[in-house]
Amino acid sequence: MTTILALDQGTTGSTALVLHQDGTILGRGYREFPQHFPQPGWVEHDPEDLFRTCLEAGREAIAAAGTMPVGIGITNQRETVVLWDRRTLAPVAPAIVWQDRRTANRCRALQTEGASNLIRERSGLVTDPYFSATKLEWLLQEREMRNRAGRGELAFGTVESWLVARLTQGAVHVSDHTNASRTMLYRLDRGEWDSDLLTLFDIPVELLPTITASRGVVGEAASEFFGPALPIAGLVGDQQGALFGQGCVTTGTAKNTYGTGAFLLVHAGANVPTPGKGLLATAACGPAGELSYALEGSLFIAGAALQWLRDGLGILTDARESEALARSVESTGGVTFVPAFVGLGSPHWEPEARGTITGLTRGTTRAHLVRAALEAMAFGSRDLLGAMTAGGSMTASVFRVDGGAAMNDWLMQFQADLLDIPVERPDSVETTALGAGGLAGLALGVWPSIDEFLAGRSFHRFEPSMAQLEREERVAEWQRALRAVLTWAESR
Repeated sequence: MTTILALDQGTTGSTALVLHQDGTILGRGYREFPQHFPQPGWVEHDPEDLFRTCLEAGREAIAAAGTMPVGIGITNQRETVVLWDRRTLAPVAPAIVWQDRRTANRCRALQTEGASNLIRERSGLVTDPYFSATKLEWLLQEREMRNRAGRGELAFGTVESWLVARLTQGAVHVSDHTNASRTMLYRLDRGEWDSDLLTLFDIPVELLPTITASRGVVGEAASEFFGPALPIAGLVGDQQGALFGQGCVTTGTAKNTYGTGAFLLVHAGANVPTPGKGLLATAACGPAGELSYALEGSLFIAGAALQWLRDGLGILTDARESEALARSVESTGGVTFVPAFVGLGSPHWEPEARGTITGLTRGTTRAHLVRAALEAMAFGSRDLLGAMTAGGSMTASVFRVDGGAAMNDWLMQFQADLLDIPVERPDSVETTALGAGGLAGLALGVWPSIDEFLAGRSFHRFEPSMAQLEREERVAEWQRALRAVLTWAESR
């Protein structure tokens, strides 16, 4: 029985799947870890939590499967910055998470200085705190930290780099193209670190990992972690992993992932695309795991809004309650929730925006708030697809979805209604892990081709049923609330 271990290190927890050669999931493990918010707009993780929870989840999945995998694929939250000591492998600072906004002023200064054009031209990205470069620059502002970096004593990486370094006990320091392309230090058309961007952010080249393919053996996880030494044969950023796991590997195929945030990617083929206003160009994987490209739009907060209702306000005990609560009321009662807790991503890119709830009345209940939070995911995703299809350069005939919130039937029906096109949900929504496992399995011969990997996948289809007038009225309500959020941010 041939299996692959897929490790999915996410923003709020780490998941592990043991995938059988026939595509079934034989074992699953999951561990949450704490989030840290030392100041408003700051979000941090303890890097040791990221590694520990991956290890525990992986061991749990292997035990549940009752079989030892032949190799490992890793997918991860992107843009999050980890800095560690090369010799001891000890983190030298908290991990600064992709949601963190502490470098918003630095990004505004870069825009004022005219550096945004260089960043956009070379990296395909916009100048925003979301990406890794200004986070790493911030960590290196202390002289001793910068001196240590310049002497080669420290190593920088996004999360997959950190996990590989720990699993190989420091023997390997790499980043794959999909993760490197999210740092704002990577030249998209050449697939390499860009010297001008490194100079702009004063990043010592000694810090950087070697860029590697998403498919292929990069090293071995030491035997102390999972039993035998296991080859690490797949590395991919979570959203590109979901794109691959959904089988979206040819031009024009698309998926939307509802996780902590929501991320819409459209495969652009072998040539670097020119992103429209508010969109990003990024590295992706082709049918054989080779370097390809995609267009991307990002919502920073999606499922995290439900976590806030649960953990911050205590009006949910479990996110799975949300569907029943949404169905228990006929509407949001006039409430609109724009969950811009860490700013707005695509297509607005406003780092100073903050979460806003409009239309509250004395009759507002927790069910109205929960329904409004779910609706926000659908409205935001509609905005992303609208930006992708503006100008008629591309069309969408179906909307393929995954991620935890995609299991909410009410939300998926509302999404189809807003988009006025069918929504398709695969039998397994954990496609980020599936993508990493697929890449590793292709490298190790578990599957001879992506077609074999995808064989047997089935989908549930949600057909739109909302009347056009109602759709237009609801979209107008959302846009009104968005204008309020943007006006508040701009008047700061």
